[in-house]
Amino acid sequence: MLKFLSFLFIFLLIIFFSSCSTSNKIAALKPEPDDANPLVYENTPSFINLPISVKLKDVESQTNALLNGLIYEDNNIEDDNIEMKIWKLAPITIENDKESNGEKIKTVLPLKALVKYRIGTKTLGVELYNTKEFNLNGVVTLVSDVGLTNWKLTTKTELKSLEWNESPTMVVFGKNVPVTYLINPAVKIFRSKIESKLDAVIEKSMDFKPNVLVALEKICAPFQMSEAYESWLRITPIEIYSTNAILKNDTFLMEMGMKCTMATLIGGKPESKFDVAKITLKPVTKIPNQITANIAAVSTFADASKIMTKNFAGQEFGSGSKKVQVQKVNIWHKADKIVIALDVLGSVNGTIYLTGFPQYNELTKELFFDKLDYALDTKSKLMRTASWLAQGMVLRKIQESCRYSIVPNLEQGKQSMAAYLKNYSPMPGVFINGKMDNIQFQKIQLTNKAIIAFIKVNGTVNVAVDGLK
Repeated sequence: MLKFLSFLFIFLLIIFFSSCSTSNKIAALKPEPDDANPLVYENTPSFINLPISVKLKDVESQTNALLNGLIYEDNNIEDDNIEMKIWKLAPITIENDKESNGEKIKTVLPLKALVKYRIGTKTLGVELYNTKEFNLNGVVTLVSDVGLTNWKLTTKTELKSLEWNESPTMVVFGKNVPVTYLINPAVKIFRSKIESKLDAVIEKSMDFKPNVLVALEKICAPFQMSEAYESWLRITPIEIYSTNAILKNDTFLMEMGMKCTMATLIGGKPESKFDVAKITLKPVTKIPNQITANIAAVSTFADASKIMTKNFAGQEFGSGSKKVQVQKVNIWHKADKIVIALDVLGSVNGTIYLTGFPQYNELTKELFFDKLDYALDTKSKLMRTASWLAQGMVLRKIQESCRYSIVPNLEQGKQSMAAYLKNYSPMPGVFINGKMDNIQFQKIQLTNKAIIAFIKVNGTVNVAVDGLK
């Protein structure tokens, strides 16, 4: 029994001295995170410039596709003694009209004609007519002014010349008599028909609205900026602007711009807010040549925690024999502030909780936390267990490591947008190119998953139509 009591006494002494030599243990209450709803943050409106270029060869291709075979027909010989059918004989060519200083387009239309001309009289109810039939072929040259009306490229066409490959003749009393003078009146009749026909075909073939709306719908479809962060960018048009179309060399140029909002959403893929019924084209005289896009750089709390944990590696806080090392960092949102949980080991073991407001340093492009302080419950525990840890000097040193660069996030956001500016083709025959620069920080907002730094990016965008179908 005596031996047992001696053993028990020694055991108790070991426990006593061991407890005196271990660090103090902090058992602070954890500030629970907030929801930080809503998770949708609408940016200020952005302006995207979309200068559109359409090559004349595409106008030519579309016109040839729509204008085929029989292009004019008059089967009534009773009204003017002429019956006529006109066919397109070969592909139409459309080019810049050099004689008009490049302000008009010239259309060359090879054609063939079947003309029936009736000669004679009707006297006392007796018809004395002689009808002759001519097969002709020639080339019609037309010149058109160009404009833009209600999304459509419009032309005002005039017949400039008509050249027959062979002068039409007919046999009269055994002789070949030129009858061009008989055909020319027919030309006067159908010239207005050909002019209006060409105008109608060009207007139909160069109706930009379906193509522009399809391209806009593709551009405005929510796209994922980051799979890891579950962040999406959604573009919603507010207004579409356009200048009049002008002809330069072999290309139509049309300045178009889109005023829109860009919303950053966190979570699953959002629905598109593109509503074709609400899109209207507003004519303007001038559009800026740059875009201004408001996008977001997303830093999840998990990502920020990992970076900040690395910042604390190998550092000690305190003085003399009273020191701690930060082993791990976790951050979250609470009442418009960021809670920073530091797992410490050393003279004091446990978790201390700091709170502060996220801020951004424009020069270093770093997020840091202003007015950093211990959470109240944490401070009260510290006052009882390790008051030295609550001193301002220790807190300032800790605060120096509570920062991290968002350059990778900024670059990721920029690259996500840039992917849509490098020969991106939302539909066959439409190509989007551009560049982005001048990143400007705007503001910080919090969600229940991330810190979102909103930035403004300037750049240029060009939309080329090449081989439009």
